[in-house]
Amino acid sequence: MQRAKVGVLISGRGSNMAALLYAAKAESCPYEIVLVAANDPDAPGLALAAAEGIATFGQSHKGLKRAEFDRIIDAQLRAAGADYVALAGYMRLLSPEFVGAWENRMLNIHPSLLPKYKGLDTHQRAIDAGDSHAGCSVHIVTAELDDGPVLGQTPVAILPGDTADTLAARILIAEHQLYSRTLADFVTRERQPDWLLNKVREIALAMPQAEETLSHGMPCFGVAKGKKFGWFTRDHHGDGIIALLVKTSAPDEQATLIEADPARYYRPAYFGNDWVGIRLDLGDTDWDHIAIRLRASWRQIAPKKLLGLMDIAEEF
Repeated sequence: MQRAKVGVLISGRGSNMAALLYAAKAESCPYEIVLVAANDPDAPGLALAAAEGIATFGQSHKGLKRAEFDRIIDAQLRAAGADYVALAGYMRLLSPEFVGAWENRMLNIHPSLLPKYKGLDTHQRAIDAGDSHAGCSVHIVTAELDDGPVLGQTPVAILPGDTADTLAARILIAEHQLYSRTLADFVTRERQPDWLLNKVREIALAMPQAEETLSHGMPCFGVAKGKKFGWFTRDHHGDGIIALLVKTSAPDEQATLIEADPARYYRPAYFGNDWVGIRLDLGDTDWDHIAIRLRASWRQIAPKKLLGLMDIAEEF
């Protein structure tokens, strides 16, 4: 299994970074830590990471504009080959350019049950509000502070007599467990059948008059009450494959695709030589290409009147 490469950004002791690092030591973990970087060269977490054999980088942000410092960190992450970024107690507001450069590839852990209590002092705010539970959340980082889609949460009971410090200590235990588990799920999501189906569904149902039905145990997409232009298969007939089946323009196109990339394309059983299977479980799917193939397949079965209207609309 090829592991996803993760860069971790910290500002202090890096306890969540340590939790990610030690989780990555398991052979079954789908990610590895390739860099730990900090906006403080004396951050204690850097020494821990270095002792564990992880590349580190530390530089103070003082005297630098936010975007300028973010470009330095971005360059370090890319030089380390990072595919994803995990913020772990990184006490810096990020520039829009940096967030955009890592869109949908950067996670953060926040000590509250988002959307409650964004920002600081989350534990005391939960106590003052009389909440029965506080907790932590892992979310995708967006331009808005603590506002990205939540990927996972762990509620933590607030006990009688809790202070912000005692509550924070228990929540930190939950953070250490939640972050590594959520990060592992996130970096493998493009191999998970439900995620892949939802991605295909989003593209297919954007076609005019497209509908989804179930046939022979497989989700399929066609023009309303008409022919099908796409099938989603997962382990059909026990083949262990997750794939999209689309129509080709001719048998020789099917053969050309398979010959060019036999690990990705295949001839689906029972579908004949005018369909091709495109594997989606390889972890490197080109979704722009999938959209092109689905659209071409849709055009082959769409009614001529509908095609004519679409062609006219596209001219404008």
